[in-house]
Amino acid sequence: MKIIVLKFGGTSIGSIQRIKKVSKIIKSYSKKYRVIVLSSAMSGTTNKLINMSQKISKNFPDSEYDTLVSAGEQISCSLLAGQLLSNGIKSRSWMGWQIPILTEGSHKYSRIININKTKILRFLKSGGIPIIAGFQGINKDSNITTIGRGGSDSSAIMVAKFLKAERCVIYTDVEGVYTTDPKKLNSAKKIKKISYEEMLEMASLGSKVMQPHSIQDARLNRINIEVKSSFVRKNGTLITKRTNIINNKIITGISSTDNDAKVTLLGVKDRPGIAASIFKPLSKNSINVDMVVQNISSNGKETDLTFTIKSFDLNKTMKIIKRNKNINFKKMIFDKNVSKVSIIGVGMITTPGVTFRMFQALAKNNINIQVISTSEIKISVLINSTKVTKAIKSLHKEFNLEK
Repeated sequence: MKIIVLKFGGTSIGSIQRIKKVSKIIKSYSKKYRVIVLSSAMSGTTNKLINMSQKISKNFPDSEYDTLVSAGEQISCSLLAGQLLSNGIKSRSWMGWQIPILTEGSHKYSRIININKTKILRFLKSGGIPIIAGFQGINKDSNITTIGRGGSDSSAIMVAKFLKAERCVIYTDVEGVYTTDPKKLNSAKKIKKISYEEMLEMASLGSKVMQPHSIQDARLNRINIEVKSSFVRKNGTLITKRTNIINNKIITGISSTDNDAKVTLLGVKDRPGIAASIFKPLSKNSINVDMVVQNISSNGKETDLTFTIKSFDLNKTMKIIKRNKNINFKKMIFDKNVSKVSIIGVGMITTPGVTFRMFQALAKNNINIQVISTSEIKISVLINSTKVTKAIKSLHKEFNLEK
């Protein structure tokens, strides 16, 4: 029999009643597949553990953080395995160190590099259903590690890779991936199939269905992912390679953010390497710079530089720039009332006029564009936060995503 990997998010196993429902979903797959289950912690558990660590110390050690928060998955895996056993299904829970799942990198942000499949394959062949803790592994020193928030998705994808699973199904609290956030637009439609590249752009630009690094892992390893709800019995969204998709739409989806800030440095003394001098200290302090626009003055001696960051990094960013002795500028201004709206679609690669249509649709609704950035399959604009819903609605209609 072929192997299938099922991953259940925190909301899917957030209560005993939900765990019982999930056990029935697992059982339904066991008739056709050898089933491997990846489990997140029960919803709210990880946050509670993090809050406890912060009450101990604001500088709680990263190594102990990993040991602490990994306990959440241990609880949910045990409960889920226990539920299957009570239903007469052979099962047991597995922590990352028991398999083992090997990782590299720093604590809190490790990456899976290898999974010893011997014990899991043996258990599968004996008719068992392993319940594996997502989000965790061990490093070369046998210390527990975690792979970042949302890491259970990556765990499932890597298990699917090393165990050569036919499918990987991510169960969550939404029915799939939508053309835009249904909470912001009622007419948003569920997407049946989406490419890795489009999903990666949507995830990095504000869609919260999956973490970007999980999509990247799936793309690199060519693992097909189905995202579906554990609460309703409906088909979800398949994330796959472009060649598996027949789509006559130019744009696949629209994403937006609600936590951006814009920083502008006026009258920067222009010289070679000035941009690097500005952004290097930000990078060293783990501040992600997104959209960048530079305007050179007519005399070529000064420049105005605008860039965007996450709003929670604004105070830190301003302090770093003010302390930076390698740059000279006349004034720094900022704006926290901005949001990024993006259209994504592989169809724009071969279709002219997409940029014009986007800008025209926004102009018709009196929406001013402050900053623009593009890639092969994405166009992003920075606008006033109060205009986001209006922008999404106009673009959704312009590119016929309601049909």
